[in-house]
Amino acid sequence: MNNPLDTPVSRRDVLIAGAASAAAGAANAPATAAEAAPAPAPAASIPRAKVTLNVNGQARALDLDTRTTLLDALREHLQLTGTKKGCDHGQCGACTVIVDGRRINSCLSLAVMHEGAQVTTIEGLGTPQRLHAMQAAFVKHDGYQCGYCTPGQICSAVAVLDEINRGIPSHVSADLTARPLLSAEELRERMSGNICRCGAYSNIIDAITEVAGVKA
Repeated sequence: MNNPLDTPVSRRDVLIAGAASAAAGAANAPATAAEAAPAPAPAASIPRAKVTLNVNGQARALDLDTRTTLLDALREHLQLTGTKKGCDHGQCGACTVIVDGRRINSCLSLAVMHEGAQVTTIEGLGTPQRLHAMQAAFVKHDGYQCGYCTPGQICSAVAVLDEINRGIPSHVSADLTARPLLSAEELRERMSGNICRCGAYSNIIDAITEVAGVKA
């Protein structure tokens, strides 16, 4: 009897056998992740909600996907594009707006959370013909370069002065029971959530302190 190991096998035979095995395996393999993934939900099944926001003194009624952030509601639905989308993770402050007297990162907040809220964006602070005092001070002290972060910087600066006037302390306030000092140290701490990649920080401090009527 011939030993099967003695049967000559050519390189061509090996390649043919390998290809046949691969084809058989592919035929029996489960569907790929893309094929196995469920089809996207039809638009009709996406939860929606009606919400009314008082934006810059005007009531605005919206019908929104419940996942819509306040930032996207302002920019995409109300065309108030002064509020900028930067990191979209709440780290740069470019999307800062004032809601019911408090500054927030609008990219981290859902629009449906603010039913009936008073929302102030950069457009609501002043106009090119009639600037808000903080806007005018930023222009005077060159508190911007590229300008992308400037709307959020200005909204935050307005809220910061209000915080200090109301006696709200910060991490650098020496006495938590006393009225905070309107100092450069306090302003830097309070404005630290607003990043300026152009590095106009000293000019921003000058602008804020001028509006406050004091020297840093």
